[in-house]
Amino acid sequence: MPQFDTPQALKIAVVGAGPVGLALALLGAHCLPHCELTIFDARELHAPNPGATRTLALALGSVQLLQRLGAWPAAAAEAITGVHVSQAPPSWGRQAELRLTAADQGVDSFGAVLAYGPLVQALQQAWEICAQAAPARLRSRFGTPVVALKNVGRGVEVDAGVAEVFDIVVIAEGGVFADQARKAVTHDYQQTAWVGTVTLDGATAGLAIERFTRHGPVALLPLPARSNWPNDPKAPNAPGAANECSARAALVWCADSRDDPVNELDDQQRIVVLNSILPAAAGRIAGISPLKKFPLGLNAERSLVEGRQVRIGNAAQTLHPVAGQGLNLGLRDAYALVQALRFGGDVDAALRRVEWQRAPDRWSMIAGTDFLARSFTWPLPGLGLARGLALAALDAAPPLKRALARQMMFGWR
Repeated sequence: MPQFDTPQALKIAVVGAGPVGLALALLGAHCLPHCELTIFDARELHAPNPGATRTLALALGSVQLLQRLGAWPAAAAEAITGVHVSQAPPSWGRQAELRLTAADQGVDSFGAVLAYGPLVQALQQAWEICAQAAPARLRSRFGTPVVALKNVGRGVEVDAGVAEVFDIVVIAEGGVFADQARKAVTHDYQQTAWVGTVTLDGATAGLAIERFTRHGPVALLPLPARSNWPNDPKAPNAPGAANECSARAALVWCADSRDDPVNELDDQQRIVVLNSILPAAAGRIAGISPLKKFPLGLNAERSLVEGRQVRIGNAAQTLHPVAGQGLNLGLRDAYALVQALRFGGDVDAALRRVEWQRAPDRWSMIAGTDFLARSFTWPLPGLGLARGLALAALDAAPPLKRALARQMMFGWR
């Protein structure tokens, strides 16, 4: 049996009570019983969250982690049981597509789709239960924005109205690309993501769709049949509202910001265009909600660790949504950090180990999504053909499909 040092009684601050910050705090509450943990967030505890309806795609590894933490809102989630990736014409002489099914990979699902609000609510409730059971070491500072951080000796000074020194500060307050200060590695893709929800006739339950077009990728993520979200396309007077048999899906439609083909279209025109570019496997779009738009870019730190400050999630890397892996990376960051701290020893060595362990997963995902995102802006003849050939080659190679599926579900291992 290996022998480990007794865990140190560290003081840890978590800045940001989004999904990644709350998951990190819950992991620490369960796995670091000798540590004091304090969560800081500018939002009041029960204040409405402006991003509550934002759609999240969680990989199977992330779902399993949240289930173990007792913070998985199963009733609000829709399982992803299949993935269909294809290249819109012109591609080559046959349909250029890649099909993956969870059953073929020996799992029930590849992950799940749900809204940001129910996930944060489940995590927050689980944290409050833990904090009430151990108030001497688990503390919440909601409604308390952190205005400054400063490395001091072997710790970090947190200025949140009153300065306090912690052994480690975990920064999990990321935000979206448009609102972030620029980090060490940054690129504006000059692309816009139009997001909303659609209703579909003839769709396959649990099937996630990604379609590569000359303007950018279009994704449909399966949603639960019923929803309390605002702007739901099944709401009265929405197109397709009368069709009670329609499936629901979250839409992410990426386009060139400099020549945006989506901006001037009304809802009916958007339905027509989407039906013309999506594959038959998606079904037919019958209704669409009002769409919101967000600029897309890459914004990443070269290092997760600076002194005793650790960045995770969007605070460490904000990616293009083409692979839908941003939150999953953040949850793996959180898990790796807690595992590195749980057995004691030198804190600075543990943080360096986290940096080293997370590098392959982080940089492979950063490089992969960056390459795909940039490729849609390259005016190269035959690029669609090349993507189509790559998809067809993957589809014809079961070992490569299995490796890709494992990467999707669990990241780099």
